[in-house]
Amino acid sequence: MSNHNHLRGLAPVQAKQADCTACPYRDSLLAAGRCEPGDICVVAESGRQIERFMRRNPEFAESYLDDPFWERRAIAVRYAPKEAAARLVADRDEVVRRAVALRLVGNDLLAMINDADREVRITVAARMPPAHLARMMHDPDYQVRVQVARRLPHGKLPRMADDPEREVRKEVARHLPAFALGPLARDADEEVRRIVAERALPELAANLLADADWLVRLHAARRAPREALVVLIDDPEADVREVARARLSGHLLED
Repeated sequence: MSNHNHLRGLAPVQAKQADCTACPYRDSLLAAGRCEPGDICVVAESGRQIERFMRRNPEFAESYLDDPFWERRAIAVRYAPKEAAARLVADRDEVVRRAVALRLVGNDLLAMINDADREVRITVAARMPPAHLARMMHDPDYQVRVQVARRLPHGKLPRMADDPEREVRKEVARHLPAFALGPLARDADEEVRRIVAERALPELAANLLADADWLVRLHAARRAPREALVVLIDDPEADVREVARARLSGHLLED
């Protein structure tokens, strides 16, 4: 873990203006107006100033990939050629590695699936080609697995239906095809079952009309076959009774 993390979240401090007299760009970039002390400066210990310098002078970014200052390296990664930035996949600072993960594409991201930092792995999971995402479905951090469930191809998604973390199963319930929701209709968590009930096909919705959670019954009442709603006309929850009776009345009027 980088030693700069304890500084994050504190109020920003005014960056000290760099001394241009010792700057290697004094007679070139400074003279040409391509940098400006206190505003557009790669030597300053200021991310804002470094960012402005790299944006204006991206051709210098690669030369800062080995800089000792983590923020200078992280910003350089954004502007350096992709192939050059890729060599920092194992940088000692997680912010730098996150910047690398945002630059890499395709199979190049495979090198970062086991990164020590969860934010790096979340970034990787958000950008990994779907065909390779299954490699991350058992990541130790549930937020990584949530991202995997969000993008995993439907054919592999049922393998995450028994994930130990509720938030992952909720994401699975949101993205599985409706015809494949059956196993999650028996989930131990009502929040998962509510999502299932909102998307269920009529037959599965009918099976959820006796659920212990009233919101599950309410969602199911809107999707189940109307003839199945008789069991809800005396439901203890007024909202559930109202939906059931309204749909049954409509059905009777149609007859």
